[in-house]
Amino acid sequence: MSDFDKNLTSQTHQQQTLDLSIALLERPSVTPDDDGCQDILSERLTQAGFDCEFMYYSDRQAKGEHAEVKNLWARRGTTNPVICFAGHTDVVPTGDEKNWTYPPFTPTIADGYLWARGAADMKTGIAAFTVAAERFVANHPEHNGSIAFLITSDEEGPSINGTVKVIETLEARQEKITYCLVGEPSSTDTLGDIIKNGRRGSLGAVLTVTGKQGHVAYPHLASNPIHAALSALAELTNATWDNGNDYFPATSLQISNINSGTGATNVIPETLEAVFNFRFSTETTEDELKAKTHAIFDKYFKDSKASYAIHWKLSGQPFLTPEGKLVSACQQAIKSVTGTDTTLSTSGGTSDGRFIAPTGAQVVELGVRNATIHQVDEKVEVDDLGKLAQIYEGILENLLLD
Repeated sequence: MSDFDKNLTSQTHQQQTLDLSIALLERPSVTPDDDGCQDILSERLTQAGFDCEFMYYSDRQAKGEHAEVKNLWARRGTTNPVICFAGHTDVVPTGDEKNWTYPPFTPTIADGYLWARGAADMKTGIAAFTVAAERFVANHPEHNGSIAFLITSDEEGPSINGTVKVIETLEARQEKITYCLVGEPSSTDTLGDIIKNGRRGSLGAVLTVTGKQGHVAYPHLASNPIHAALSALAELTNATWDNGNDYFPATSLQISNINSGTGATNVIPETLEAVFNFRFSTETTEDELKAKTHAIFDKYFKDSKASYAIHWKLSGQPFLTPEGKLVSACQQAIKSVTGTDTTLSTSGGTSDGRFIAPTGAQVVELGVRNATIHQVDEKVEVDDLGKLAQIYEGILENLLLD
């Protein structure tokens, strides 16, 4: 391809991705409300030959025609491999809109950026997915394998009626994803400098210590839950859980909240509540973390008048896609478009990739820069939009063309 043709292709990607991004960003789709974003995508994908299916899930009695959370599963092709673009149309609340330079749901181009809630996380990624798929299909209508989209509106919320439910439905009907590209904003300094090829697991805990309320002047008639918990919590925070590995840092624990007291200065409280979270590597397991934690607390509460209980919540298991076909396809596409040598990372929080990886799919997260996600004045570089669509199209070429 000549330099002229390359430039023309780049401009086309840029304008198409920008236009679709703006159409999605104009929708105030605060979680779990999709606000019509998936309808826009379904119309576009149907025209490109995709079979589109809306899936609705709710844990409560549905109100009106449909259940609470709307999800889109779209697929073009019936054979393997299945390359799935995964993302979410819901966004986090804006906070006080007076603090925004531009109205958060009025997409604005200024100073080289596209400003709007969801610009980075992650409607521009979805727009780039769509444009890439449209252009790839137009150029290669008889491509190998299948291309799919899994789009939810329940990623920023409790994440119980979105991707996890769609995956359960697909698994029940033996519909497998081979490779998955999650469009979360993975880049740090420049587009494509970082891709996430795994994520740490997240295990949350709420500790409740119960003692006996009493007067501070008569401690022998009471049982102070704060005193009872301190030594155990100190050991918990100083413990070494594992040493990590080549892909993951060592497992970490952080206490995020401690609450106790009655508001009075002369009263020993009855209870203490502490909230803590493990971000854990593939070097340890959920059960091992629980067992070691209980062993610590059992040691300190064995002869105590106070008692403890822990309520556990697993948000996601750790997953890893080692270097291989998908990672290589991403690295090659990024290098071709931006000239960047990509670094692999498993840092950061969780994503919906945690629901897809356990099916056996290879999962990689690749998207725009994450500098302003969830912030006031969320924005993304305009020039990166077309490049991202080109990268996604290049990945499709690397995986689906002989």
